Amino acid sequence: MLQKGYFILLMLLTVSAVAFGQKTDRDYLRSGNKLYKDSLFVKAEVDYRKALEVNPKSSAAMYNLGNALLMQQKAQEAMEQYQAASRLEKDKAKLAQIYHNMGVILQSSKKLPECIEAYKESLRNNPHDNETRYNLALAQKQLKDQQQNQNQDKQQEQKQDQKQDEQQQNKDQQDQDKKDQQQNNQQQQQNQNEMSKENAEQLLNAAMQDEKNVQDKVKKQIQIQGKKLDKDW
Repeated sequence: MLQKGYFILLMLLTVSAVAFGQKTDRDYLRSGNKLYKDSLFVKAEVDYRKALEVNPKSSAAMYNLGNALLMQQKAQEAMEQYQAASRLEKDKAKLAQIYHNMGVILQSSKKLPECIEAYKESLRNNPHDNETRYNLALAQKQLKDQQQNQNQDKQQEQKQDQKQDEQQQNKDQQDQDKKDQQQNNQQQQQNQNEMSKENAEQLLNAAMQDEKNVQDKVKKQIQIQGKKLDKDW
């Protein structure tokens, strides 16, 4: 009986020791927060991930993990954690912080329409946050400037396209004029060739006619002279 009782007591002590040594998600959060304050963001990330392993629905662990990732310039991964936290968190003050940080990431990424909506959502949950209000006004101004610049760029592009079209039209007209001139030159050359051929034929015919006329005159003269000779004899 003594041995059996000792065995049961030993088992209870062992179980208690295991239970006592197991950390909760809050333990990891506290440890991660301390590391975060000391700017040990990589180690803080490890503890926040351990907190999520213990409690996968801990919005606090997601938010803090997002902050640790953001400090490591891992904006996309941080955004994923903030988005996950926003779907679970019910506290308005915490939601305001989550959306504020989402707005910061979107603003740095030049995704201004989405950024503005994130800041507005943050202010819906905490209307008294002046920092978010300032960031919202800045993002709205940046969006307005961006749209103006885009309009100017578009107008400049249209002018450039119009200029290129005019240059192309001028080039096409010049090419057509050159082509027409070449055709005119070819036609004139052809006409000249035809005229030269015709003139040559006319000259040849005239020469042949002259030769025939000369021959006819010679024959006639011979005939006349022949008659005279016969008469004289």
